[in-house]
Amino acid sequence: MRKYLAALLAAALPALCQSNTGELRLTVADPSGSGLKSTVELVSQANQYRSTFTTDDRGNLDVQRLPYGIYQIQIKAPAFAAISEPVEIRSALPQERTVRLKVAPVSESLKVSASATLIDPYRAGSVNEIGQQAIADRLTALPGRSMQDLVNSQPGWLYEGNAVLHPRGSEYQTQFVVDGIPLTDNRSPSFGPEAEEADDVESIAIYTAGIPAEFGRKMGGVVEVNTLRNEEPGFRGELTLLGGTYATGGIDTQDQYTWKGNTLGFSGSGDMTGHYLNPVVPENYTNNGTTGDFALSFERDFTPKDRLTMIVRHELARFEIPNELVQENGAYLPNQDNDTGCPPVPPADEPSDCVFIPGGQLQSSDNFETMGTISYQHILSPDALAVVRGMSRDNSIDFNSNPASWPLIATQHNDFKEVYFNGSVSVHRGRQEWKMGVESDNIFLNENFSYVMPDCADPSDPQCPINVGVLDAGATTFAFTGSRPDLEQAAYVQDAIRLGNWSVDAGLRWDHYQLLLNQTALSPRVALSRYFPSVGVNVHGSYDRIFQTPSFENILLSSSPSAEALDTSVPAVQLPVQPSHGSYYELGATKAFFGNLRLDTNMFRRDVNNYADDNQVLSTGISFPIAFNKAVLYGAEGKLEVQRWGRFSGFASYSYIVGNAWFPVTGGLFLGDNADNPTSGHFPDSQDQRNTFRGRAIYQVTPRMWVAAGCDSNSGLPFQPDLTPQQYATEYGQVVIDHLNFNRDRISPYFTQNASVGAEIWQREKTSVRLQGDAANVSNALEVIDFGGLFSGNALGPGRQYTLRLVTSF
Repeated sequence: MRKYLAALLAAALPALCQSNTGELRLTVADPSGSGLKSTVELVSQANQYRSTFTTDDRGNLDVQRLPYGIYQIQIKAPAFAAISEPVEIRSALPQERTVRLKVAPVSESLKVSASATLIDPYRAGSVNEIGQQAIADRLTALPGRSMQDLVNSQPGWLYEGNAVLHPRGSEYQTQFVVDGIPLTDNRSPSFGPEAEEADDVESIAIYTAGIPAEFGRKMGGVVEVNTLRNEEPGFRGELTLLGGTYATGGIDTQDQYTWKGNTLGFSGSGDMTGHYLNPVVPENYTNNGTTGDFALSFERDFTPKDRLTMIVRHELARFEIPNELVQENGAYLPNQDNDTGCPPVPPADEPSDCVFIPGGQLQSSDNFETMGTISYQHILSPDALAVVRGMSRDNSIDFNSNPASWPLIATQHNDFKEVYFNGSVSVHRGRQEWKMGVESDNIFLNENFSYVMPDCADPSDPQCPINVGVLDAGATTFAFTGSRPDLEQAAYVQDAIRLGNWSVDAGLRWDHYQLLLNQTALSPRVALSRYFPSVGVNVHGSYDRIFQTPSFENILLSSSPSAEALDTSVPAVQLPVQPSHGSYYELGATKAFFGNLRLDTNMFRRDVNNYADDNQVLSTGISFPIAFNKAVLYGAEGKLEVQRWGRFSGFASYSYIVGNAWFPVTGGLFLGDNADNPTSGHFPDSQDQRNTFRGRAIYQVTPRMWVAAGCDSNSGLPFQPDLTPQQYATEYGQVVIDHLNFNRDRISPYFTQNASVGAEIWQREKTSVRLQGDAANVSNALEVIDFGGLFSGNALGPGRQYTLRLVTSF
């Protein structure tokens, strides 16, 4: 009976579960059936997975959280013949497998090839996997964006200012699913702590199409993150020290102790830098930042059928807001009627046609988050698995300005409390793998925003921060407070079917959203693939109907009559911000070459009504959700990847994106002249970057040393100028303006290079010390990522930087 169940589970079909992973329970025995301590290597090139384990004295090994796919398993033990065979992980249900080794002949060698794992012939949709080796050898990131940098390395993803991720041109709609718990708020540095520090991550799976029905609400892209590691009994850990340019330094540790079905884990990190956000001028004024996080986890297997996991995490970030030239140094600026200019310093009798900006601005922000999660897994039968998960967290963000701030002295004190629950059941039945589930998310929002506007000598001057002539009774202050619960529920059912070389993933999701609006939506999704074994090609296509709830950061003010009343000279905008409804289409193919190369190609289209975006309040860095009438985005992408070919590995990717958004705009906080935006027509989406190329090649010089070189080429994003080039030069400097094409309203292309070298400088048994050195933006190019206008702020990439990272594993 046990052999029958093992065979049944080995043939289990793809299940789409909250954490898209399975489990392998392996027993290694000698010819008599007695347990045998042995070494086990598990490899899947498609999943970028390669790990080596040691069974216990009875030959047992439990490998958890394996991404779905085909693996090559190699087993070795002294005096016994090594064995290598494939194994498929296709279900959330644990797969049991027993392997008996034979006594080794006098001379015998085993040739092992993992080329059969290079592509997954039964994957119905496109998923980008980032494995442990790629995470370990990554280019060292500035604090607060190590996870974002890894995601941004994939085709179809672009950065806006301050590491805000944009998948396939979509704005503001990325969710991170960390150990099965979805985080739907913005996790970029200017909004708060990142989803997870990369050093704490075991694996990443990224969806931009063929998205399982269990994922909802934020559908631009879904990033699944697994932080829990497979560890052998005893104490294991890793300590990382880093330092580099911009006074950057950090320390990170992850430690686990495993005993008798229990695993206790701890992780902590602290980082600092003088380049936390993307500055608005090359001088990088006021840009210090510090981050920290601490986490404690406990996992217990009560029985082979029952597993409990608990995690508590606290994160914090404190940082300054980068200044413009005028905000830092001050200026004496002419108004629009002044043709003669102004003296460098104000005279005793200040001319009426000049405005004095004192300089010395200091704006700062901090974010604190405490979160607890719990999950319980129970195997109901050999064919059914139930999982329940819960999460509670408290998040606060503050923004402060000193009296010299210009154009606004802004203050913000926002917080939210969230309670989340998810329950699901996975069932294997014949050729199908069903999953059904429900989820509930309750977020209690509190907003407190205010500003004081400095006086202007001439309110009609374009250098004046706000046209005060249109404010009610010439008011120079504004304050808003609001509280409201955001209540969201969902139910879903999905099925994964394999019919020979055909694979189908189909699902249906129901959502209910209640904040300022009360809406429900039904979203069908389907992904279909056909594998052609004669040519080794997997062709796939998908359709996703999506329902996206608006971002809740500052949504109460953004959708309030108070925001509309700031400017009575224009017609009232539609209130409140509407959820997005849309359709995603994708067609693609995957092909393996020479047993070492894999080519992934996709073309896509997204049609979205009430297209989500955000607008930034002047230069404060505070943003508010908005929605355009609709948007159409389409493009193509390709990635050529070498997992391991002799001494070489690496990748090269290309993305082409075209996007357009249509007026009018709903929501946001538009002040003065900025409120006079069009009510019809369309314009290029802010992530309409036509050509993006990324690549990195790694060469293994010796078994203990490697070198790497990479590059990043961008054709430039569009921008919507609202000042003249001369006025922009006063605020940001001529060197920035020289990188803008005002005839095409696009940022000029830029090209950056990077290089790395890594070495294992000490190794003994299970303890090793690795040193990695990185050089980023080697040519010190000025990287204008984004430039201001009505809907975006300015963002410049860092200049040439060097970083050293020392990693000790034990």
